[in-house]
Amino acid sequence: MHIDPNLYQGRPADCTGRLDREIACYDLLDALGISYTRADHDAADTIADCHAIEGLLGAAICKNLVLCNRQKTDFYLLLMEGDKPFRTKDLSKQIGSSRLSFAAPEDMEQYLGVTPGSATILSLMNDKEHRVKLILDKSIAEADRFGCHPCINTSTLNLSMPEMRAKFLPHLGIEPMLVDLPDVREETDA
Repeated sequence: MHIDPNLYQGRPADCTGRLDREIACYDLLDALGISYTRADHDAADTIADCHAIEGLLGAAICKNLVLCNRQKTDFYLLLMEGDKPFRTKDLSKQIGSSRLSFAAPEDMEQYLGVTPGSATILSLMNDKEHRVKLILDKSIAEADRFGCHPCINTSTLNLSMPEMRAKFLPHLGIEPMLVDLPDVREETDA
């Protein structure tokens, strides 16, 4: 995987070849006065790919899972640590929704305007009807900085979580649900 060795301040100087949904992320972040650094790279399809980017980016890239209930009446975007294993039963219990599964690619496109591998907190700007509820795991909610894609997984941004919670989420009218998912890595080490 190729990673551009340069870390950029803000949006690309030349947006030629960039998707409209990526440029819309930069437009909104800039309009809200949210500063960010950017790393450009080949498509990061796995957490392992993201780890390769984290050193340059200077922030841990979070895992973004788009989930839904069996009836497809409730949709969720869960942000959690990249290496933390996900167990649906732990989340289901905390949010009071049983039978969670991963949302279909067409649901991600319809509600968040992204394809698999590109889901991000920034994609909530595309959910005008607020169909997708944001869930932040405690470790991400309390993080100073975190990494996420600008609605496409060929760039990654280093963002301030306090700034996102103080400016971005209120701008969208979103109040995140906070959960504290157990780290099953610790359970197996004990």
